[in-house]
Amino acid sequence: MKGIPIRTTRSYKMARVFPTDVNSYQTLFGGKLMAYIDDIASIAAAKLSRANTITASTDSVDFLYPIYMTDSVTLESFVTWTGRSSMETFVKVVREDLKTGERQIAATAFLTFVALDDHGRKTEVTPVYPETEEERKLHESAPVRAEMRKQRREASRTLAEFLTKRYPWEPQENGDSDEEGSLDKNAQPGN
Repeated sequence: MKGIPIRTTRSYKMARVFPTDVNSYQTLFGGKLMAYIDDIASIAAAKLSRANTITASTDSVDFLYPIYMTDSVTLESFVTWTGRSSMETFVKVVREDLKTGERQIAATAFLTFVALDDHGRKTEVTPVYPETEEERKLHESAPVRAEMRKQRREASRTLAEFLTKRYPWEPQENGDSDEEGSLDKNAQPGN
C-alpha cells in the first residue's frame, strides 16, 4: 500500500490572543496553547483515518518563544508517520506580532493518535508519504521518535505500578509503609 500524501492531512487553526488568554506575565497560557495543539492535531489525524481518533500521547511540546497579547497564533498540523492504527502528528505554532508583522516559530509538538472504528476497536490507517523537504525530514526521523515513545510508555507503565492510588486523607491499610506520604492530622503548618 503506497499511501497518500502527507499534504492531505494538513490542518490549520488561527486565533487572536485576548486578555483572558494570558497569564500574569502577559503571555499566552501554556495550557490554552496545549488545548489548541491537541485540537488541531486531532483534526489532522481524523483527516487521514476518516475514523474516530483518540489522543494516545502528547509526545512533546516545546515552547520556544512567548506569545503576547499583541500576537496572533497560527497552528499547522499534519500526520508525519503511521503505524498500523496509530498516527504521529506534528504541530508547528507560529506567533505573529500584529503590529509589526514579525513571525517566529513559537512552539512545536508531536502527538500520537489511534484510529478507532464505531465499536471502539483499533482500525488500520493508510500510510502517508512526504513530498516536501520539511515533510521528508519529519517522516524519516519518525521511527526514532516511535521507539522513544515505546520506551517512555513502558517506563510510565512501570512507574504507574509503583505509585500509590491512596489519597493522603485515607487511612492506611495493614502492610502499608508509606510513612512519608501519610498525613499527620495533628501536625501544625511549618513543623
